[in-house]
Amino acid sequence: MTETGYTSTVYEKIGVIGAGAWGTALACVAAKAGRDVSLWAMEPAVVDSITRTGMNERFLPGTNLPAKIRATNDMAAATKADALLIATPAQHLREMLLRFAPYLADEMPLVLCAKGIERTSGLLLTEVLSETLPRAHVAILSGPSFARDVATGLPTAITIAARMDIAKRLQASLGHSQFRPYVSDDIVAVALGGAAKNVYAIGCGITDGLGLGESARAALLARSFAELTRLGEAMGGRAETFMGLSGLGDLVLSATSSSSRNFAFGRKLGQGQTLQVLLGPGGPLVEGAETARPLLLRAQKHGIEMPIAATVAAVLDSAMTPAAALDQLMNRPLGPERK
Repeated sequence: MTETGYTSTVYEKIGVIGAGAWGTALACVAAKAGRDVSLWAMEPAVVDSITRTGMNERFLPGTNLPAKIRATNDMAAATKADALLIATPAQHLREMLLRFAPYLADEMPLVLCAKGIERTSGLLLTEVLSETLPRAHVAILSGPSFARDVATGLPTAITIAARMDIAKRLQASLGHSQFRPYVSDDIVAVALGGAAKNVYAIGCGITDGLGLGESARAALLARSFAELTRLGEAMGGRAETFMGLSGLGDLVLSATSSSSRNFAFGRKLGQGQTLQVLLGPGGPLVEGAETARPLLLRAQKHGIEMPIAATVAAVLDSAMTPAAALDQLMNRPLGPERK
């Protein structure tokens, strides 16, 4: 183990599971930080592309990857690491964990890098991991970040949440001058913030698609953050965590940028495109569409009112048009502004 400017020993060998755009970007982060990196891809063509051309031509075209990244579709080889970053989509996490379970060492740090709530169970991804692999060390990486920005070395700051000694080692292992990780032990808040912001980004996109202006979008974003914080505190998260990168920071990025898949999806809904077309085969992953209903059910379980999340869920369930959803929100009874 070596020491870094982040004042903790590092995990020298980092495995990344999932070679989509985000997993590939995280492999770049680990390699630039000086780690020995393996990147597991399900698709043999992706492994061949990275090995042959030094690019992930399918998921991150045009970006040169560090030469020290080793692409593989061998599960055993990919898991010969000190820590694993799990970058598979949220709704496939449980299946992927079960596939990799025979190859994982006990008490290995598993860092969840997707954002969402499991649709079938309503569990946060960290809860899915704890339930599936109870001997693993649970960690989560989240914050305002787009894969291409990270892969090309644009400045990015994120949060890593885990037991604090593990979080600090992960911080030391991944941090460098273009990628700044902050540490937390508030796993619930970091997991919930990354999941819920996708739902609210869809709502802000709908507002934009309806042509309602930036003032309306800012108001919706602010009230969305209040909803998120209320639920998070009820679930045991800390309000100050939601004020940070993995809460407010990620929400602002996802709910205001055309590069956000969830915002772009919501905008198209507001412009009149149908769910059938937008969620059809070949479309981009829109995790907020999968998360809205389980987020609302989780809120109901804790007795937390979330009118914005409920309205987005109704639109996604085809129970309400975007215009009707706006009318419903704007005609709620007036009252004091509250957290």
